[in-house]
Amino acid sequence: MTTAQDLLIVSMGVPPDAPVASGDLSLALAGAELIDLIETEAVTLDGDRIVPGLQPATGDRLLDDAASSLVRQAPYESTEDWLWRRGRGLAAAYLAALESDGLITRSRGRWLPVPTGHRSLTDSPVRRHAEERRASGDPVLAALTTAVGIDDKGRAAVEAEDESTTVAGLRETSDESLHPADDSIEAVLAAVGDAVTELEGVRQRRTIEDAAFDNVWRGW
Repeated sequence: MTTAQDLLIVSMGVPPDAPVASGDLSLALAGAELIDLIETEAVTLDGDRIVPGLQPATGDRLLDDAASSLVRQAPYESTEDWLWRRGRGLAAAYLAALESDGLITRSRGRWLPVPTGHRSLTDSPVRRHAEERRASGDPVLAALTTAVGIDDKGRAAVEAEDESTTVAGLRETSDESLHPADDSIEAVLAAVGDAVTELEGVRQRRTIEDAAFDNVWRGW
């Protein structure tokens, strides 16, 4: 069980009227993978650069894939570049993996016995682990859910102008130290918050541009 897997499972439990954007989730999943790699000493951070270290098998194929995709030549890859590169389509990959493992199912149509697009979590130890981790107030998972706006507090954090909002929210979650690699983990969480904010800015610009384009055509 990995942080990324836990994050995806938690994200699937949000109300249908407030879904998590797949792009935001993909960025956060890439950040979750990087945090797990830091904790297993597969990488260290040198400033914002991801320096590969040991490459032990994690037992999770997607996390192993993440480790094998690390840039292993100096000057190495920045955390920001990792999030955008590794995060591309990552939410769909994790959904497919959970479905392949039988941890989620697709609902069947009322009239036709074929799977629909709606996915549901099965009752499993993996699901219970994720739910218990969130309920316990795990600071890393809390910060990641905040970054993708799973609740009102999270959406406010993502939209805040202060770049330190995500880290500040993390520190409010727990008065205790996070991990031996606190600084690196907090740096990754801050980078995730920045990337999600940047992606939202791209969406807003596209919305404005599309609206302006429509208005031009209406004027003809």
